[in-house]
Amino acid sequence: MIFETVVVGALGVNCFILGCDETSEALVVDPGADAERILPVVAKLGLRVTTVVNTHGHFDHVGGNRRVLEATNAELLIHEADALYLQRAVVTAARYGVVAEDSPAPSRFLTDGMTINFGRKSLQVLHTPGHTQGGCCLYLASEGMVITGDTLFADSVGRTDLPGGSHEQLIASITGKLLSLPDETKVYPGHGPSSSIGHERRHNPYL
Repeated sequence: MIFETVVVGALGVNCFILGCDETSEALVVDPGADAERILPVVAKLGLRVTTVVNTHGHFDHVGGNRRVLEATNAELLIHEADALYLQRAVVTAARYGVVAEDSPAPSRFLTDGMTINFGRKSLQVLHTPGHTQGGCCLYLASEGMVITGDTLFADSVGRTDLPGGSHEQLIASITGKLLSLPDETKVYPGHGPSSSIGHERRHNPYL
């Protein structure tokens, strides 16, 4: 599998590009900004983006949706509970002194246990509310990795003091959905460095 990270936007979001090395079909996760940096990487890798996935609806993760979607004609997926955030990116970003674009409406909604295919590769959606009510993680069992959005970070967890957040719900999501994965599973969060499930199980002070 082809896997690249592009750190985008003022808040340093990890935008992930996942590609099937047999068919060149690709999936982009959380194009929060800087489409002009994401799209050249896609082109350099020779990939064709068929799907854009937002792990949740906060502006720093969805602010580049429109330009990526317009350039690729891909479908957009987000959990239904976070869909309204897509129309608020401009207003919310302005509160932080950041420029963003509102996103087009989703093509489909993410659901817990859903499988998303890109070429001959696939991932499983894990609904992990707590940071937001529609927060989701993306598990690629065949690659031994999970993309955790703002649910789980290296030695930390997502903030829960924003509207729709719940610390109790977040911890339940992490312990119930993520810590049940194999220890060697690599963790790729929405911000910051990667980790592993085993490391977080043993050392994350919030767990």
